[in-house]
Amino acid sequence: MLRWRSGTVTRVVRQWPGACEVDVAVEAREASDPPSVRALAYPRMVGRPEVGDRVLLNCNALSRGLGTGGYAFVVAIPDRLPDDAGDAGHAVKARYTPQQAMGRAVDEVGSAHRAAMVATRDLGGMPVVVADLHSALPAILAGIHERPEARRVAYVMLDGGALPAWFSRSLAGVSGLLAGTVTTGQSFGGDLEATNVHTGLIAARAVLGADIAVVTQGPGNLGNATAWGFSGTACGEVVNATAALGGRAIGALRISRSDPRRRHRGVSHHSLTAYGRVALATADLPVPDGIDADLAERVAEQLRPLRARHRLVGVKVDGLEEALRDLPVRLSTMGRGLDDDPAYFLGCAVAGRHAADLLRR
Repeated sequence: MLRWRSGTVTRVVRQWPGACEVDVAVEAREASDPPSVRALAYPRMVGRPEVGDRVLLNCNALSRGLGTGGYAFVVAIPDRLPDDAGDAGHAVKARYTPQQAMGRAVDEVGSAHRAAMVATRDLGGMPVVVADLHSALPAILAGIHERPEARRVAYVMLDGGALPAWFSRSLAGVSGLLAGTVTTGQSFGGDLEATNVHTGLIAARAVLGADIAVVTQGPGNLGNATAWGFSGTACGEVVNATAALGGRAIGALRISRSDPRRRHRGVSHHSLTAYGRVALATADLPVPDGIDADLAERVAEQLRPLRARHRLVGVKVDGLEEALRDLPVRLSTMGRGLDDDPAYFLGCAVAGRHAADLLRR
């Protein structure tokens, strides 16, 4: 299950909060092994690699040519182990794997925030924007912050994609637009750790003081081209959790004209399944008003069956393209940028705009 290699660090390429990217000269085991690979290390787990360090690598994702996860990963720097973490709490993430990580859950005994977590019974109507892909996060934030009022926004990260929040360069880039990040379930590395999405949402409200929460998986969506086989089904589960906690769920629709796969054109089958079949509670589904007529007609037809359970809300897109272009990160989804697939990013941005508008009422 693991493709092990060892090698020597030849260059530190770049760093961002929680991650360090390096070039590694590989000690080949097969004729097909490349002489050098790009590898990613998480310093809080393995220490910070330096030129000349011998490293052990996991090359699974790299060997498969995965787009989001196309790195080798540094598993250890065996000749220079990092210091022990000390009292890291009792929440174990990536449980019972060789690199299980420990952190202090926001609501566990000994947490500085336990009293606030225990005292908070519900979300008090807080808008919760949920989206299928991690690439939606910056676009949703653009829609929220395009309004002039200052809003505190928390990111609640699910574990359907990358487990370490540190993997996301987008998250690092938009951190100035966030009050903080809560990593839930098996994911880790946020400002706060939470047991599940329910305690993650409560932490967003009670500890980070959020006016709005945005919930997506980390980078690296898993899907197998079947009706139910994709990690984005969690969107429907978040709608249900939000309702159980007295929040207001807002489902960002995954819309595209440019996706080469028919099942994702117009409204993706991911959105139609997650909100139409998995979500048992009601959500607002903001629909971009201002996209081209043919696409708008197709979207309206696809969403018709969802009207029985959800509130479809038309939201103007004027001003949102400018807000998207002003973001501090480059927008990209499945290799497509804003100019390649504007409908996708506008569909996410109107969800953010709608959440911000709810606070004005």
